[in-house]
Amino acid sequence: MAELATLARPYAEALFQVALKGDLKQAAVEIDALAEVSANAQLRQFADSPKTTSMQVVNVMTSVVKLTLSEASINLLRTVIDNGRLAALPEIAAQFHVLANARAGVSDAVIYSAFDMSEEQVADVVTSLERRFARKLNASVQVQANLIGGIRVVVGDEVLDTSIKARLEQMKAALVA
Repeated sequence: MAELATLARPYAEALFQVALKGDLKQAAVEIDALAEVSANAQLRQFADSPKTTSMQVVNVMTSVVKLTLSEASINLLRTVIDNGRLAALPEIAAQFHVLANARAGVSDAVIYSAFDMSEEQVADVVTSLERRFARKLNASVQVQANLIGGIRVVVGDEVLDTSIKARLEQMKAALVA
């Protein structure tokens, strides 16, 4: 089977093009809600049942989502279900956000820290990261105690690792070589 990202790309691009004509932020909220619901194992089992029609799956999903969905989101949902691509919905949402961020000149960043960071520390780190990556960043912080100290930052496919763990790994590689 083709990679999930490859399957999701045309759906994300189509939704993005339609959302540009309407409310981009509302489309992002709607696709996130649909992606969250589609990740439910019981829903996937229901959708995969040969006795279930695609309209039944659409009705169940739209009733579970706590939003009033736009016509574009409902059409996307129908198309995804009709084509048996419900499992790709979270990846569609992720790629939609990449397209929206690219249009806004923003990138998502995940800061992995060995310890909890205060809002002031996060703001300082984000400011220096924005200078380093030369773009605005939407940052989120996740604690990973195994880093021992320092931070590891992931922005798209770029990684900046200043953690103690990374330095120890570099030292180990140098000593073994």
